Amino acid sequence: MLFYLVRHGDPIYDPDSLTPLGHEQAKAVAKRLLLYGIDEVYASTSVRAQQTAQPLCDLLKKEMTLCDWANESHAWADLAIPRADGAYTWVFFEKEYVKKFNSPEVLALGNQWHTHSYLADSKLKHGLQRINQAVDEFFLTLGYRHDRARGCYHADHSLREKSPNRVAFFAHQGFGLAFLSSVLDIPYPLICTRFDLSHSSTTAIYFPDEADGIVFPKILQLSNDSHLYREGILTGYHNQINV
Repeated sequence: MLFYLVRHGDPIYDPDSLTPLGHEQAKAVAKRLLLYGIDEVYASTSVRAQQTAQPLCDLLKKEMTLCDWANESHAWADLAIPRADGAYTWVFFEKEYVKKFNSPEVLALGNQWHTHSYLADSKLKHGLQRINQAVDEFFLTLGYRHDRARGCYHADHSLREKSPNRVAFFAHQGFGLAFLSSVLDIPYPLICTRFDLSHSSTTAIYFPDEADGIVFPKILQLSNDSHLYREGILTGYHNQINV
């Protein structure tokens, strides 16, 4: 199976929607994914994610399946923290947390990073556990049982025969980084401080067919926005850095 995680296009957060640029990005990524032969389309319940997914659904003549557990508001409630001025920000944007996440003592804890005394009283563990549970239930519907103890998946061949081989999932940045941590069994502090997802970018995750049914998913592309280049749309990072 090839699984495409797509971040929504350039957003307006209030009211929840896409900018004109975001709509152009959505059309561009739809053309790209159409070439890949997407079997099923999933999207967060946010308007901006649905608006990004809609052009692909129109081209495929398919309905999207909505996943409220992927809505950014839920991730924000658990993975955002207050700054000194009282405003909230994602934990991976707060410098003190970034430094603590990458400290030897936290890194040494691996997947038990949240037990560090600096982090033990935060809502981070609860937020990641919620996403872990939802991720495992979702991938089970696709024919893959997540074995977190071994950091792999067990493919159910009888289910896989009836499951899609190419899936597009439209979601968000903050949720998406937690999602990648969960799917790939990579500690969240490493994922959220070392990687990111640009607007309308696609991240391709490959679940190979193995005879023994034991699967270790692999990222083939991360935050790829070549569809924008093809359509003559300026590529960039959060409208801040042209790349």
